[in-house]
Amino acid sequence: MTFRSVNFDSNDCGANCPQVIVADGVIEAETPQAFVDFAKQASQSQRLRSVIFMNSPGGNVVASMELGAAFRRLRAAVVVAGFASVGARSGPVAGQCLSACVYALMGATQRVAPPESRLGLHRMSLEAPGESGGGLADKRLVAILARYAAQMGVSPALVWHAESQTPGTLHILSPAEIVRWRLASTRF
Repeated sequence: MTFRSVNFDSNDCGANCPQVIVADGVIEAETPQAFVDFAKQASQSQRLRSVIFMNSPGGNVVASMELGAAFRRLRAAVVVAGFASVGARSGPVAGQCLSACVYALMGATQRVAPPESRLGLHRMSLEAPGESGGGLADKRLVAILARYAAQMGVSPALVWHAESQTPGTLHILSPAEIVRWRLASTRF
């Protein structure tokens, strides 16, 4: 996953535009520390806000929980969206938060999933080095993840629903599921 700060050009604010963080890509084992390092450096900007636009296909589950914990420590708001520059303007575009990304999202103090963006879950699998296909996650990891969800204010039922999926099947969450499991709202 890469991180960058960008101007959020909302009302022709020019040099006074607030800056937000854009997080894009796969969440890997080194991602949580890379985010912490980036946040320390970026915090020098007076215009930087604790708002992160996250667009990710997922990645490592444990790293995602660690990234979510870093978001929580910084009291960051996360919006599931990409961020694009069109001409002189830049702003959010539809994005995705799939698989383990959902567990990183849980850590945000405010979670926003615009209707245009996609959130999706699937059953966890663990791959040992040199193996292909991966085995199903053990019950201890699922229980840890369910406790993490509860600590972040998200219903643990979301985790149990993910684990009930047929292996290899991605379930795109409906707006009703997102609300029912307290995962996100559609706006700030």
